[in-house]
This record gives sequence, structure tokens and C-alpha cells, in this order.
Amino acid sequence: MHMADALLTPAVAGAMYACSSAAAGYSVRKIRREDNEKKIPVMGVMGAFVFAAQMVNFTIPGTGSSGHLCGGMLLSAVIGPEAGFITMIAVLLVQGFLFADGGLLALGANIWNMAFYGCFIGGMVIWRHITGRKMSKKRIIAASMAGSIVSLQFGAFSVTLETLASGVTELPFAVFLAAMQPVHLAIGFVEGAVTAAVLVFIYETRPELLWNYKEDGQKESRLSYKQAVIVFAVVAAVTGGLLSLAASSDPDGLEWSVEKVAGTKELEAEGSIYSSAGIIQSFTALLPDYTWKNKSSVTGTMFSGIFGGIAVIAACTAACYIIRHLHRKKAKGQEDE
Repeated sequence: MHMADALLTPAVAGAMYACSSAAAGYSVRKIRREDNEKKIPVMGVMGAFVFAAQMVNFTIPGTGSSGHLCGGMLLSAVIGPEAGFITMIAVLLVQGFLFADGGLLALGANIWNMAFYGCFIGGMVIWRHITGRKMSKKRIIAASMAGSIVSLQFGAFSVTLETLASGVTELPFAVFLAAMQPVHLAIGFVEGAVTAAVLVFIYETRPELLWNYKEDGQKESRLSYKQAVIVFAVVAAVTGGLLSLAASSDPDGLEWSVEKVAGTKELEAEGSIYSSAGIIQSFTALLPDYTWKNKSSVTGTMFSGIFGGIAVIAACTAACYIIRHLHRKKAKGQEDE
């Protein structure tokens, strides 16, 4: 669901940057109060896993389109909505700058559409209320399915509203909406199933990792904290380095909807701000479209999956240490007063 720059006017793009920045500011304040150093490795490996999983597009039967995991709901169920949101920002930054996946002008909108709803609607609201005081496999599955489906529907609806506000006449609101919602409903069901499988695995092996889990002494961990982190690091590497090779070549839900309505997957937009964003992205994108520049190859895709995961881990780690530094600096300032 990564939006291209041409789908937004600069004004709408700026408004979405403001909305996403406000949510990021709130998340940073919440994380700063926790100051939980053990969460850093989990943020990194789970972020790497989501990055890798997003490379594996799956075909939506009977449509000619494909979908991929968004991951906000999954991250929030493990590390909490605020940490999940910051991790999703790291994923989207890496995708946009290093792989030219989604426009830089549209980055604020992509963060809102793909991260905000998954983390704060799917995670903070749906996951917390369905799993409740007594977590169980049935509740985890129900929360995963509901959270994934609802957050994808909100995200798809936001895309249509943003193009409407931008005055993209090639995408009439009602027709575009009628294309976007059903295909993302199907994607939401698949994401819900994958999310449920991952979270049930965590529940059975290291339930303490799940956000909002209440220890009752009846559920024993089969993996240590270190082993759990290693398992997800290995899964992320295998997913990005190998499973990504089996990704569907069909256009994703957004591209498919745009092509179905406008007759082309890529709309054009003119203006200095669009060209400037394109120039910056062409300079920073070391592996555009997840392969070597000007050369499509299996090794390029495999390297992209591994390199991107490492970049996400580095970005999450850097973000956490910056937040911890700000927290300690503020605490020291209060003590001096």
C-alpha cells in the first residue's frame, strides 16, 4: 500500500507528515517513560522480520493483484503500539530511502496509512480489548484477524480520501473506493492469518514477549529471551533472503486498483517538488526495487532482504538510544532543578 508521490499534492502530503509526526511525538514520549533496554533487540528483530515479510507478495486469487503484510498489528501485539509505531517508521524509512519503495513526498501518508492504523487501532484498541485480562490462543487468533482486517480497511480508505483531497481526477472517489476496499479486505484476511500464526507461536514459546500479557504462573516459556530473539533474527534472514524470491510479480492492491481505475499503474505529476523528491530518492536508493541498480537478479533480491533487515535493526537501535538519551537528559535536568 505504499503510495507514490504523484497520488498526493504537496499540501496533502504536508498535512499527512504533520499527522504522522504528531503520532511519532506521542510515541516517543511514551517510550521515553518506559526506558526498557530489553525491548531494543526485540524491536530490531521484529522490525527486520516485518521488512522481510513485506517483500513476500502473495497472489490474491481471481484478481490479478497481490498483497503483502503491513505488520503494524503484529509489532504492536509484541512490543506495544508506541514502540511498534516507531519500528514501522524505521521500516518505511529504509524502504523509501534505500529501496525507492513508496515516494518520499508520500512518506508521511504511508506512515499514517500503514503504521498508525495497525499500531493504534489494531494494536492499542482491538488487540488489548479482545485479549483482555486472560490471554488465550482463541483470543489471539480473533484479535489478529479483527485487528488486521480493520486496520487494512482504514488504511485503504485513507488512501482514497488522500487522493480525493489531492484532486487526482484520474481516480474518481467512488470508483477508486470500490476497487480498493474489497482487494484490501482479502489482503487483511491473509495478514490476519499470518499475524495469528506468529503470535500464537510466541504465546506457546515465550508468552512474556507479548504486549499486555499477564503472567499467571500457568504458562511456561519454552525459549529464553535470548533464544527468542535469535529465532526471529534467523526467520527474518530466511524470509528476506530466500522466501522473497517466491514473491508474486502481480501488482499490489494499490497499484492494481490504480491501474483498474485509471488504466495505468503509475500516474505522472509535474512540479519542482516532485522532481526534487525524485532526485533525492534516486541518489539514496542503493537497491531500487530491491535489486541491483539497472540490473534485475536473484542475488540482488537476496542481498536486499538481508541488507534491508540489518538497516532496520540499525535504525531501530539508533532510535531507541536517542530516546533513552533524551529521557536521561530530561531526568538529570529535573534533578538539577
